[in-house]
Amino acid sequence: MASIEMIVAARARLRGHARRTPLLSSPFLNEIAGRRLFVKAECLQHSGSFKFRGGWSAVSGLDAAVRSKGVIAFSSGNHAQGVALAAKLHNIPSVIIMPSDAPKLKIANTRAFGAEVVLYDRVNEDRDEIGARLSAERGLTLIKPFDEPLVIAGQGTTGLEISEQAEEEGVTSAEVLVPCGGGGLTSGIALALEASAPGFRVRPCEPKDFDDTTRSLASGKIERNTSVSGSICDAIVTPQPGNITFPILKRLAGAGIVVTDEEALHAMALAFTRLKIVVEPGGAVALAAALFHGDALESDTIVAVTSGGNVDADIFAMALERFG
Repeated sequence: MASIEMIVAARARLRGHARRTPLLSSPFLNEIAGRRLFVKAECLQHSGSFKFRGGWSAVSGLDAAVRSKGVIAFSSGNHAQGVALAAKLHNIPSVIIMPSDAPKLKIANTRAFGAEVVLYDRVNEDRDEIGARLSAERGLTLIKPFDEPLVIAGQGTTGLEISEQAEEEGVTSAEVLVPCGGGGLTSGIALALEASAPGFRVRPCEPKDFDDTTRSLASGKIERNTSVSGSICDAIVTPQPGNITFPILKRLAGAGIVVTDEEALHAMALAFTRLKIVVEPGGAVALAAALFHGDALESDTIVAVTSGGNVDADIFAMALERFG
């Protein structure tokens, strides 16, 4: 299981490789949110998202002989790029299984990092079956996108940075809003904050109709989404919370917050105009929750993680046209 000790070890392996992304703020966003709001800009991380942390943590944590044979991963784009870049920097082969409807930019970037990309139909094909088959055929190590302790540990380093940066701002208690798909980032941050900033509480944020974690936390058991496509927040559309991540969230996280695609687009536009950062729809849901769902929040201080910025130009243009 993932632990604070694993997160600290992952941070040591990431030192000199991952960026310490900034904690940003804007008086304009504070006014909209009606409270003090900080934005942890993981969209500025290597490969364009927090996923580089988990990818590097997992690849670097493998036994050298195992690592040399290569790795395989499945992802709609951000985990793909994080693992592909980590593999490239370790000079090992990588195979990435991606849905055929993934954003073109994410597919192109994954290939640019040197990975072999295998596309599949997410409605009619099983990515787990494809991954298991290719892994067995080629002797590759499967790096899961969220239900993997080394990945969770890497993502948890984000939480260590949040606690340090918040302390520099004089913040000792806050709600930390995190975009949530399978829960790797959310659970990793929750574990890190439990140890380093106990006055902070994580809140998972999800897109409407893909709120499996929110429903799971409410019911106390893992709930599945009825669909695996249909939101512009592709980065965080997953079938259900992870078997490893959910118990962590059940113990440490507050209630989930659900936002619409329109709210995510609005948050993207505000992030660009007020913070000068590019955020993808899935990466903007926590900021959307902070800005437009104040009635669901309890703290006077909020940290919203913008988890990724790998957005196709047409989607970004749509956000600016509607709300810029």
